Amino acid sequence: MKESSNIKITLALSKGRIFEETMPLLEEAGIQVAEKPEKSRKLIIQTSDPNIRLLILRASDVPTYVQYGSADLGIAGKDILIEHSAKHPGSLYQPIDLNIAKCKLSVAVKKDFNYLDAVKQGARLRVATKYIKMTRDHFAAKGVYVDIIKLYGSMELAPLIGLADAIVDIVSTGDTLSANGLVAVEDIMQISSRLIVNKASLKNRGDKLKPLMEAFRRASN
Repeated sequence: MKESSNIKITLALSKGRIFEETMPLLEEAGIQVAEKPEKSRKLIIQTSDPNIRLLILRASDVPTYVQYGSADLGIAGKDILIEHSAKHPGSLYQPIDLNIAKCKLSVAVKKDFNYLDAVKQGARLRVATKYIKMTRDHFAAKGVYVDIIKLYGSMELAPLIGLADAIVDIVSTGDTLSANGLVAVEDIMQISSRLIVNKASLKNRGDKLKPLMEAFRRASN
């Protein structure tokens, strides 16, 4: 059995851009990270504060760990949070937009594909994506019927081999699209990453969490 006095604050992060852009926020809060996940296989990383540790997870798993209390706090992109909230409405407290890991959720097609004709009201489109809710909502608002093909990676391949007419995916620089003969034709949403909080942790351990939350708020402004 854990002793409550020894339970650390756990912050869930994903590798890559979110981790790298979170580091300056932690440093401004006076917290140094002992190791970088790219150089270590560890999934639990200690910090200079003995009461704060990091969990390194897949981006899509961060909200789940926070929802079920395995992490007190987490940082996840707005895209991930919208999809998670569609299945688990009201499961997370999302107090702060950290304004990091900015990108766009966009529709992309082959360069020679006539997208304007393909999205006339009443048309039908095959779209490959892992962002089911946002894709369905976007095209429903345009009056376009979509057959959604759920993929988890290598999205750019789908239009090239005829699996889909279009893809909906995260776009940062557009280099990957260009390298595969695709072009972004419509932006659905601007994306940034948010701090998320387990509701029970905030209720029961708010005195420990709120100083860190406030430090994140100050650092992100």
